[in-house]
Amino acid sequence: MIMTHYMELLSSPLNLILFMAIPVILAETIAISEFYILFNNVTSGPVKTLSRVCSIIAGVYFTGVFVYLFFNAVIPLTQTGQWRGVVDVVAVGFYLAGIVPFAGMALLELGLIGKARDARGKMALHAIFVSIFLVVAHIAMIAGMLDPTVAGWRPSAEAPAAGHMNHSGH
Repeated sequence: MIMTHYMELLSSPLNLILFMAIPVILAETIAISEFYILFNNVTSGPVKTLSRVCSIIAGVYFTGVFVYLFFNAVIPLTQTGQWRGVVDVVAVGFYLAGIVPFAGMALLELGLIGKARDARGKMALHAIFVSIFLVVAHIAMIAGMLDPTVAGWRPSAEAPAAGHMNHSGH
């Protein structure tokens, strides 16, 4: 089986922690706290603070992930023509699309967007951002687990199948 670059990236334990565990733990903490906040009509307190802090951390952290992967994976793969077909591009593209909801949540919590919204409107926007992240992350995971050859990609001498992109910085 040939792996997508997404799965290849996550095959290292350190990369799994940095690129999957940390963002997903933050997202799940935000999502669970969001349910609590919405169902209990919470406007302040420790759960609201937890959600706010995780949202800001997630936005800042994933901005770093985005920048790192864009310059160390996306640009080199594009310049050298080493993408492993549409499945590979979808997996990496949707993973990186997580920057939109994560940055949105951080900017919302920092008061840089949504200023004209009332508390309920901000809560709705936050819930939309959480939902968007869950959708793009799951699309990335599903596409990332596919063998790129199922969508028609075939390895060639110019585009090696695996082992030539080391995103870990080692």
